[in-house]
Amino acid sequence: MMRIAGKESAEAPIAARSASAVAATAWADRVIALLTTAVTQLSRDKCPGAHSSILEATSLLRVQFCPPVGKVVPSRGGRLLAWQSRRVRDYIDSHLADRVRVTELAALVNRSPAHFSRAFKATFGETPRAFVFRRRIELAAKYLASTDMCLSEVAMHCGFADQAHLCRRFREATGRTPTLWRHGHLPGADDEDALARQCS
Repeated sequence: MMRIAGKESAEAPIAARSASAVAATAWADRVIALLTTAVTQLSRDKCPGAHSSILEATSLLRVQFCPPVGKVVPSRGGRLLAWQSRRVRDYIDSHLADRVRVTELAALVNRSPAHFSRAFKATFGETPRAFVFRRRIELAAKYLASTDMCLSEVAMHCGFADQAHLCRRFREATGRTPTLWRHGHLPGADDEDALARQCS
């Protein structure tokens, strides 16, 4: 009986630490959600400095509270595990305005760049580069439809080199220029001013 009691007393601190870890993770998830909302709001208000700072804070919280990376556990079909996919996707979405390198993504899940690239394509059905490009186009479309940002600002917030780069890649992906796409998606876009809106 003494041995059982001793075992139970030894397990109690472990359970307490587990509960504490769950609470900390829930707290971090809430903070990340609030920061993500703030990023969207600041983007609409055109505050690039605050936007970058909040993105950095969000990234640091994810690194601090996401499950620690230990020995890589192989997954079926060479795919990324669920938490690895989530971590990589969140990192990409919070760094679309920056250059996203495969080496950085691979380091997030403790894999070599070559192994990571194969696992990423098996998981998402496209290469990391194609995925990032698609997410940038989707973000640009969101800004075009919901804000009055000029094209150069949209390009900056979505990781394109400049307005011309945005226009070229957006047309490749959608078959329409950003201005024409916005004309068809902005409320009250029948005005000529909406069609002609662009940065000087």
